[in-house]
Amino acid sequence: MKAEKYHIQDNPFRVPTTDGKTILEHFGRASDGNSDISIAHMIAPAGWSEPFQTPEFDEYTFVIRGKKQFIIDGETIVLEAGQSIKVAKNTRLQYSNPFTEPCEYIAICRPAFSMESVNREDD
Repeated sequence: MKAEKYHIQDNPFRVPTTDGKTILEHFGRASDGNSDISIAHMIAPAGWSEPFQTPEFDEYTFVIRGKKQFIIDGETIVLEAGQSIKVAKNTRLQYSNPFTEPCEYIAICRPAFSMESVNREDD
């Protein structure tokens, strides 16, 4: 019965990456098939960046350690440990860690993250 009331995630899905970033999805499409929300623990190495993108989901980010940079509509925002941000869906932005330390953070996406809903401006 208790499995219907809660689920402890102790084996998150490790999303394969090629840029050195660690993505452990605890809940979401890849880990448990949930399309309503995804919750992931991430570590972005120093010097990491992604291309500009326009996600079709709201994304909440909470920085645990280090710093993470966002470029949103031409404005550069740097979050430090203990800070959080909500970026509304259909907002053009770029994520990066141009700093010398890794950045550890939690990302929550609603609806759940999917590659099809990111709309990256690949080079």
